[in-house]
Amino acid sequence: MIPHETLWLYASLISLGFVVSAYGTLIGAGGGFVLMPLLLLLYPHEDPHHLTAISLTVVFLNTFSGATAYARMKRIDYKAGLTFAAATIPGAVIGALTTASVSRRLFECIFSIFLISLAVFMILRPKKDIPAGRRLNIVPGKNRIKHREVTTDGMTFDYSYNRTLGITIFFFLGFIASFFGIGGGSLIVPTLAYVLSFPVAIATATSQLIVAILTFTGTMAHVFIGSFYGIHRVIALGIGMLTGAQVGARLSNRIKGPWIIRSLAIALVVVGVRMFISAF
Repeated sequence: MIPHETLWLYASLISLGFVVSAYGTLIGAGGGFVLMPLLLLLYPHEDPHHLTAISLTVVFLNTFSGATAYARMKRIDYKAGLTFAAATIPGAVIGALTTASVSRRLFECIFSIFLISLAVFMILRPKKDIPAGRRLNIVPGKNRIKHREVTTDGMTFDYSYNRTLGITIFFFLGFIASFFGIGGGSLIVPTLAYVLSFPVAIATATSQLIVAILTFTGTMAHVFIGSFYGIHRVIALGIGMLTGAQVGARLSNRIKGPWIIRSLAIALVVVGVRMFISAF
């Protein structure tokens, strides 16, 4: 018979996975930027690279589920998503290998500063969303890709982006996301929306595909170096996340793009401040 304490722990992890996943999928971030600080709080004596392995694995399950939901809505830019995901793979492997050499206190300090800095950037650089049906003044160029996305609910998005710039940025994002164990959605959504001028609705969906590939790569790197532990916690969190991702994807149709970005910035500030206090 399973002890009540163990059942309560698994039920709590399933519930945590559901909430983190629903919110993460809603904003296209995968939930790793929320899950990783919570894991550090729940398991204060474990090494960061063990927890990043758990976080990356769970975020993979979440984003894989979220990507399938967004795929049914036809909101994923597959050409951009697969290209940028490929660019993250080398950095994701290096990031997973680097985490093991950093102490827990230093990791928490760097992580908190990173989250707060990202939030400040997003608050100071408000972005007007590209509305469906609006044709942009697409600038021609050798490295610019013009794309049209038509969703299942009849919305049409026309936009263009600099492919070379995107590949360069996503190489470094792969390292940062894997190192912190956050999956990278909190970085990828702002990059697609702010830097590459994707509509927020397309950015959040395409981010799920990129993060799924990135986190799978990071997880395999942890398995290879033997730092993957806590399969029972992964299963419990994963059950909640697989369900929450579907809910988050459906809620995204009811919330406007700018509010998604604002909610992400607010969440980053709260989590970053909490992490900074914990580090000291």
